[in-house]
Amino acid sequence: MCDPEIAIVGAGLIGRAWAYVFARGGLTVRAWDPDTARLDRLPAEMAAMVAEAGGDPAIAGRIRPVASLEAALEGAALVQENGPERLEVKRELFARLDGAAPPDTILASSSSALPASAFSADLPGARRCLVAHPVNPPHLIPVVELCPSPATAPEVMDRAEAIYARVGQVPVRLSREIEGFVLNRLQAALLAEALRLVDEGVCTVQGLDDTVKHGLGRRWAFMGPLETISLNAPQGVPDYMRRYGPTLGRLADDAARGAAFSAAVADRIAAAFPHSATPDGVRARSAWRDSELAALDSHLKTRAEKDR
Repeated sequence: MCDPEIAIVGAGLIGRAWAYVFARGGLTVRAWDPDTARLDRLPAEMAAMVAEAGGDPAIAGRIRPVASLEAALEGAALVQENGPERLEVKRELFARLDGAAPPDTILASSSSALPASAFSADLPGARRCLVAHPVNPPHLIPVVELCPSPATAPEVMDRAEAIYARVGQVPVRLSREIEGFVLNRLQAALLAEALRLVDEGVCTVQGLDDTVKHGLGRRWAFMGPLETISLNAPQGVPDYMRRYGPTLGRLADDAARGAAFSAAVADRIAAAFPHSATPDGVRARSAWRDSELAALDSHLKTRAEKDR
């Protein structure tokens, strides 16, 4: 069986990272972007990304910029769309993709908030459309949420799941369409309570981040919250629920809601991170974050190999 070929539509920050993921996994990638200057920069940017990650230079050689959308789609098994997060843009783009891509090509969007039905429901090929929601940066954080629309065919989900797993990602398959998918819903709940605790002066910005970074985050780097609770009572999860369920239930009922996302608390938090006050500062700190994520990714992969 021939290796699947991948089309990257939109070669910005997320698109470049996806191109790296698929090429690192040994697949041929064709990338297109309506911004020709961005396409011109792509080979140098990919070579730099490979060098920063200490990867095989051949990875960049598997990524080819192409001058037209049609050239990118030719023979592609999967399209990873990375256009702007605007509904009208997604609708127009997916109509073009559905009209030009081969009939069996999977059309996957990197959308972080828009559900697939919002931009694909009226398309003849709605059955082959889904959201493949990454976490930034996807070449360092492997989870990808596969969220179908009501029209998405199960066999399309099967094929997409196999392709993402083949290139080393961790696909999480959702059974139905839900706003925010899974990761964003979890993040929203945690962030709302974090913002309220800081806003009410219960703890400082640093104290809040330290609680997660040196507390919850230490376990969550290699064990999810559900496995965590399975180890936090002598007789497993039922025992945990009996011991702690009532207390945690009261805390959950009292948890913050949408009002916690206020401009006032945003200003307070921003003041705690002066290095992120400018675009240059954000880029520098993001580069540091990526280097730390790369080191963590390497460590976790090494541990997983030893545990096999």
